[in-house]
Amino acid sequence: MSEAAKPEQESKPTTAAARDALLASVYDELRQAAARLLRRDAPYLTLQPTELVNEAALRLMKLGRMTFADRQHFFATGARVLRQAMIDAIRSRRARKRQAPELSLSSGEGEPPFDVEALDAALVKLEAASPELARLVELRFFAGLSVPDIAALWQESESTVKRRWKAARLWLAAELQDPHDHA
Repeated sequence: MSEAAKPEQESKPTTAAARDALLASVYDELRQAAARLLRRDAPYLTLQPTELVNEAALRLMKLGRMTFADRQHFFATGARVLRQAMIDAIRSRRARKRQAPELSLSSGEGEPPFDVEALDAALVKLEAASPELARLVELRFFAGLSVPDIAALWQESESTVKRRWKAARLWLAAELQDPHDHA
């Protein structure tokens, strides 16, 4: 009888109090990730990390009917919302200043920088092919987590995460260098 009740519990939206507790538990980590993004690559946006994370938090609060299974799920959603908030800020800035410089992120691993909007478009395509690899890229680039951090978060071996990270990077490199993909 308790097994029959379990699916019903999983389908119920997360309560506001539970959502707020999850947000409080990941807020500092998301703020640190935003600080890394903005300090490293986006000074011209004139956004502060707290502003970016607060925007992401407001968006998370609007997901009132969404179910969050655990802290990991909530953090992954937070990373996605942080990505969306940053992309929206970039687009807004470019719309206000038609000649705004191209914003690019560097991976921090000696790779050349690339346009954030191009990465976002590539992530949309990657998510269609492999949602797990897209989440991995979000956690690496937008949440700033290391391979060991992601392995711990996903409760997987570092070698598994490294293998997936290599696959995601190869896929993104091909996608971002494709001269036919200008849409």
